[in-house]
Amino acid sequence: MPATPADPTRREHRIRSFVLRQGRFTPAQQRAFEQHWARYGIACTGQARDFDALFGRHAERVLEIGFGNGEQLLHSAATEPGRDFIGVEVHRPGVGRLMNALAAAGLANVRLYNHDAVEVLAHEIAPDTLAEVRIYFPDPWHKKRHNKRRLVQADFLDLLATRVVRGGRLHLATDWADYAEHMQQVLLGARHWRASAGHGDPAVRPPWRVQTHFERRGLRLGHRTWDFVHERI
Repeated sequence: MPATPADPTRREHRIRSFVLRQGRFTPAQQRAFEQHWARYGIACTGQARDFDALFGRHAERVLEIGFGNGEQLLHSAATEPGRDFIGVEVHRPGVGRLMNALAAAGLANVRLYNHDAVEVLAHEIAPDTLAEVRIYFPDPWHKKRHNKRRLVQADFLDLLATRVVRGGRLHLATDWADYAEHMQQVLLGARHWRASAGHGDPAVRPPWRVQTHFERRGLRLGHRTWDFVHERI
């Protein structure tokens, strides 16, 4: 019998994988919370959500962690209308910007958390809820003394495995060579994930992931990108 993934959130103290730097919060982004949060936002209550009730239908659910300004999530929702998308981002300006864009596009298959992703996964998302998890360009914490703050760690992949259905997908992307090596090593040691057939070359960007503004900027600076696509077993 396969081992049951552990839940790392049982630890009393957890190292945060982010620093909350909110940046400039524009009047338009503030209005987004006033006008669109009731439609798109989800308050973290610490209880598992009924996403069928929340979205008003039964569909595959895709979680994007750390969606930044929401460029990829907006594209995903528009081009994959048969799926529902859950975005998690701690930075309010990005959440506000995305809500404005979703409202302008008239998209209804997205809901957003302005909260810590590990807490959302541990308490708001029931086991076997997700068809896919996407984590694109997480903070690389490139200084060696800060590597322990990286989101992609063995215990985090174990937590994800409890929330993703068997056969579901995990897609990681980074433009930092050291983090790419780290991701690859963590994935190789993960008991509940294996490389997806047809996506074995990390130098090839899968067609569902667009090049965002931040990625293009990195490429201009000479960065490469790596995509790791794995399957829940």
